[in-house]
Amino acid sequence: MPNAAPEAVYQTGRGGAAPGFSRACSLRAPNCHPTFGYSTAETSMDRPTTMTKRAAFLGVAASFIASSTLGGAAVGEQPEIVFSPLDRQRTIVTSAADFFVRNHAGVPNVDRAQHRLLIDGLVTRPMTFSLDDLKRFPAVTRTHFIECAGNGALEWQTATAPSVNRSHGLASCARFTGVALRDILDEVGLASDAAWMLAEGADAVAYDRSLPIAKLLDDALVVYAQNDAPLRPEHGFPMRLLLPGYEGSTNVKWLRRLHAGREPWYTREETAQYAELLRDGRSRAFAFVLDAKSVITYPAAGAVLDRHGTYEIRGFAWSGRGKIAKVEISLDGGASWLQAPLHDPVLSRCFTRFTYSFAWQGRAMTLRSRATDETGYVQPTHERLVAARGYFSEYHNNAIAPWQISADGHVSDSRG
Repeated sequence: MPNAAPEAVYQTGRGGAAPGFSRACSLRAPNCHPTFGYSTAETSMDRPTTMTKRAAFLGVAASFIASSTLGGAAVGEQPEIVFSPLDRQRTIVTSAADFFVRNHAGVPNVDRAQHRLLIDGLVTRPMTFSLDDLKRFPAVTRTHFIECAGNGALEWQTATAPSVNRSHGLASCARFTGVALRDILDEVGLASDAAWMLAEGADAVAYDRSLPIAKLLDDALVVYAQNDAPLRPEHGFPMRLLLPGYEGSTNVKWLRRLHAGREPWYTREETAQYAELLRDGRSRAFAFVLDAKSVITYPAAGAVLDRHGTYEIRGFAWSGRGKIAKVEISLDGGASWLQAPLHDPVLSRCFTRFTYSFAWQGRAMTLRSRATDETGYVQPTHERLVAARGYFSEYHNNAIAPWQISADGHVSDSRG
């Protein structure tokens, strides 16, 4: 197995190329399923945990769609999902109070003084690090987005969210401060044959993910501050991983262990969850990188235009593959496109703000935004996404969002 992550790169938007698929199968089990690591006699549909875990996620998400939970939770509450209020965000940095939350087993009560990060496995010197130990390394501050892989999960088959916050609000952007993970790994001494690391959190389920060491040595951080303040408990206090551009589930919170090995572990969290069931019955595993995406946050679903005149379209674009190169706006449902101004700063793997002014005179119209990143990847329509992956892939929904303005000024998802 190659050392690089066996990512199946989804190619739609790059000239219409067919989606790829990489066999992510452990060499330890020659008869393993190419994605899930168990006998080929068992298909993904034969494993009830796969569908029940996904159903559980969709059920939790649906309950929050129907509820009023938005923004920061009250003290003492430990919600599994809190959406970010994108419709009121005006800068690329999301406040800590408005930063989205996605937990798998509540928020642990971590003692800062007692908490340690253990690094072991294929290393020369297994070591533990306290928060104070991490702070002796050179501090690094960078601004990046984090997006849950399930952002937009309920929008695959039909539009269900009443607002942009519910359809796109599992994404936020912040200024993070921490330590370059490669500096820490230099101290413990990685073995030459170490290719993967298992990252484990201190929550009730010891949430864990297999991660390619190449990424960890590239730009990964162990962060302890967000927007110049210590991490909040719901965001991973006292320390979490930050893997710029990777799906949110890999940015393990309450980080307590990094275990180096030769191959991925195929844990429950990357088989029963965070593996995408494709239309042909196969699953796409270890698809870490988030492709280019944009959304108009105003006027968007749930808004009302109460008078005729000039309005400013506002929105954000982001890509896990680098900088946003351009954002285009359509006022006619995608028949024609106009380039929107991008507002500085335009940073890699970060929210980029765009605006565009238009006149509304009381006629029905459909607004869309379409992002292109610096690799040339173009954000696809929902139809192209479904054609490539089918209706059962709840993850990595980066489809163009069409907002329908009715003649009376009410805005809704045109697919609803």
